[in-house]
Amino acid sequence: MQTVFSKSSFIVILITIFSICNASASSIYFNVKDYGAKGNGKNLDSKAINKAIEVASADGGGTVFVPAGKYLSGSIRLKSNICLCIDQGATIVAAPVCAENDYDDEELSVNTIYQDYGHSHFKNSLIYGYNIENVSIIGTGLIDGKNLYTSFKGDNGDEFKAVYQTAKQTANKSICFYRCKNVIMRDISIIHGGWFAILATGVDNMTIDNLKIDTNRDGMDIDCCRNVRVSNCYVNSPCDDGICPKSTYALGYPQATENVTITNCFVSGYEEGSMLDGTYKRSLDKPYGGLPTGRIKCGTESNGGFKRITITNCIFEYCRGLALETVDGAILEDITISNITMRDIVKDPIFLRLGARMRGPEGVLVGELRRIKINDIMVYNADPKYVSTITGIPGHNIEDVELSNIHFYYQGGGIKQDLNKTIAENIKGYPEPGMFGEMPVYGLFVRHAKNIKVNDVEFYTIHPDNRPAICFDDVKGADIRFVKAQKVPESACLVFRNSSNINIFESFDLKNENILKADYVAK
Repeated sequence: MQTVFSKSSFIVILITIFSICNASASSIYFNVKDYGAKGNGKNLDSKAINKAIEVASADGGGTVFVPAGKYLSGSIRLKSNICLCIDQGATIVAAPVCAENDYDDEELSVNTIYQDYGHSHFKNSLIYGYNIENVSIIGTGLIDGKNLYTSFKGDNGDEFKAVYQTAKQTANKSICFYRCKNVIMRDISIIHGGWFAILATGVDNMTIDNLKIDTNRDGMDIDCCRNVRVSNCYVNSPCDDGICPKSTYALGYPQATENVTITNCFVSGYEEGSMLDGTYKRSLDKPYGGLPTGRIKCGTESNGGFKRITITNCIFEYCRGLALETVDGAILEDITISNITMRDIVKDPIFLRLGARMRGPEGVLVGELRRIKINDIMVYNADPKYVSTITGIPGHNIEDVELSNIHFYYQGGGIKQDLNKTIAENIKGYPEPGMFGEMPVYGLFVRHAKNIKVNDVEFYTIHPDNRPAICFDDVKGADIRFVKAQKVPESACLVFRNSSNINIFESFDLKNENILKADYVAK
């Protein structure tokens, strides 16, 4: 039997379906405009956004939806089982920092001795999660932290100091998670991120995917976190680090940052804002003596150490190079880096540092840096003053490092120097590429190290350089295989000091040999 629907019956069915879908959507999505948000860039909307979060949380969780518009905001307090969805065309704008604009006070810190102020407080943020789980920030909208503090002199620095001395409203982070589990951040953009665009401390199981961050200080700090995936992100940070695993004492005990993958990412040091607008400007008023930062770095805070980290398929452009550092008594081990392209690098393309700053509780021993594998790297137009360095300290060697299939193209232009010049140990110094000054070699400097492999590595200079390519100082056991270096006539290729058991094979037009004890210059 054939059933025939009248036009009016069809309309009734459509209305019924729409009502059911709308009721279903209402139970899942909590639109901030339904809770009083204006989105006009003038009214303070954080109270309405927080109301939507509270209602969603009381309902068992759900998605708090921020539609297109500009939302002036103080602190947004995330809760468990909440997804904050910032839609295309929506911007959450940090209001000027004060209690009247609904910013939270800084909470009492576990300690303020072993890390700086920014790593010691967490609720003083634009958006934060504190001891929560199953939370996400998604969408293709924008977070603008333009009024957050950065502490830089001339860039809200004076204001920050004044507020810090007289009040507790010192918001300085765009997004912060502290002691959280199961966190997702995906697809959002951040501009002018404050002291940290993203700070995650003590977070387990975190995914950060397809973010665009264009900021004046750190892009993302991954501190004392476990099981982290960072992928497909663009981070421009001329005045500080781009993607930065750390391990502070902010939890009140040392905890390693471990099981981390960073893949398919871009880091740079162009003028703030010029990555998002596509102009990629090289500022005439550059920070740090004219040298932008950017980069991927493990450190400098290193109380808990770093374990099992993989960095692959990334691009460094107009910034500093890769840095792995442990100077506060922790272990840094089992790190693999591969498929990296660097261009216009302003300091050491590769920087490994084991030091003894020891900013932490008394009685902690000097740490260890070991089992590092770096391969398939292309470096072009690197600053000739700052060579790649692998440096421990007397009595504490960096161990088991392999460099393979790497091509270095330095700018060159260096002049011949005294190969016996004393290079300060700087044992307790702040770990930073360039900390040893200009080297008497142009390519690679290795000191206080053991079991080093340099395999299929080539050193070139764009302009002639009168310095040797490599210096080994107090190196115990090294394999140099299939290594090439550009050099001018009469200059050396290798310098050995106080080193032993060096194997040379098919390298530098030198004869193949095992050098049991080396303290000489190889032409």
